Amino acid sequence: MKVITMDAARAAGAVKRFQESVSFSVETSAAVRPVLEEIQAKGDAAVLDFTERFDGVRLDRRKLRVTAEEMAAGWKRLSASEKKAIRHSIRAIRDYHRKCLPKGWSGKNAEGMTVGERFYPLKRVGLYVPGGRVPLVSTVLMTVVPAQVAGAEEIALCTPPQKDGSVADGLLGAFHALGLSEVYRIGGAQAIGAMAYGTRTIPAVDMVAGPGNAFVMEAKRQVYGQVGIDLLPGPSEVMVIADEGANPAWVAADLLSQAEHGTGKEKIYLAVPSKDLWKKIKAELKDQLAGIENSETMEKILKNRFLIGVYRSDEDVTAFANAVAPEHLELQVAPGKIASLSRDITTAGAILQGYHTPTVLGDFVAGPSHTLPTDGTGRFSGGLQAIDFMRRSSFVRSTAKANRTVLPTVEAFGEMESLPVHTASLRCRVDSEEQS
Repeated sequence: MKVITMDAARAAGAVKRFQESVSFSVETSAAVRPVLEEIQAKGDAAVLDFTERFDGVRLDRRKLRVTAEEMAAGWKRLSASEKKAIRHSIRAIRDYHRKCLPKGWSGKNAEGMTVGERFYPLKRVGLYVPGGRVPLVSTVLMTVVPAQVAGAEEIALCTPPQKDGSVADGLLGAFHALGLSEVYRIGGAQAIGAMAYGTRTIPAVDMVAGPGNAFVMEAKRQVYGQVGIDLLPGPSEVMVIADEGANPAWVAADLLSQAEHGTGKEKIYLAVPSKDLWKKIKAELKDQLAGIENSETMEKILKNRFLIGVYRSDEDVTAFANAVAPEHLELQVAPGKIASLSRDITTAGAILQGYHTPTVLGDFVAGPSHTLPTDGTGRFSGGLQAIDFMRRSSFVRSTAKANRTVLPTVEAFGEMESLPVHTASLRCRVDSEEQS
């Protein structure tokens, strides 16, 4: 836990030093590379070996795929309220992502050529859903629904098995509710490798998407080019910007909610206008932690992975937030400040606006995917959307008249770039038209 006075001039440096101090100590690149090489060389045998080695679960090849009967049984074991929650979230996510779908277009350019673009769904996508202590049922919905809205023809999903080889009922129920037919009980870098390179059991995909730990993210980084990837969403982050009107208990609850994920790698940021407000929030954190069972990991995050900045102006807090590029940004500020901060803070994965908008709404039910950029990658990428499961083709249709019009421009570029055959490919058409 570190408290500093944050100003615009020092924000980037302060954030960089903090992030470097909490970066992963394991050399993940070196650890992941041999896993992927083994998957390429040995396929299913390597997947099974790594599943036993890393997850402590011995499976045979026939047990890698989750059956439709298992999914239906998991759904049946859910309570009525759990089923209702899953259906509610699916509807909200689907409605949101339908609004985000891109539209193809065509028109005439200045020379009379028809130009435009079309969008096509990817044929086969692979999704990763983390397992472990917390079965992330909502992540199933937040990754699968955008792919379905995009129209992906085939969806394969991997998730780590539990110690007995089973998959949690909540996950099974979500698979069933979404109508999935291809799910594998495989986790970690081996799952990414299996989807990217393909095995006897798992046909290769065109794109891999979904969040995960440092090893999963490094595996995605290394298979990029063999397949497409969405983004690199690692352990959860939240930044809360609070003003004097913020409720300290609400701020504390939101900070703790993101520390709850349990990986021990979460990062927490808080911006406050005064040390007095920070003292009130700190007291609330202490009180709320006392009522949480097994809070040791959360306490460690607050001790070691929590940066608090005391700001004096909107310029200071904007610089702080843009330097962090947080996965989730909560603006617990007066309504009159929301529009300007949302405009000026340009690097957040998701912006939760107002005192009544905790991050959990984005996590479970609001509609936008909670698969968001972390570790500063919000500087150049956004959250998962349906368009990430699509590709775009531009198109051009010319005419004889348009070709005559642009020939001088093409000749000039051919001369500058020493590409005479490029020019000839157009001139032969123009000459042919003139001779006819």
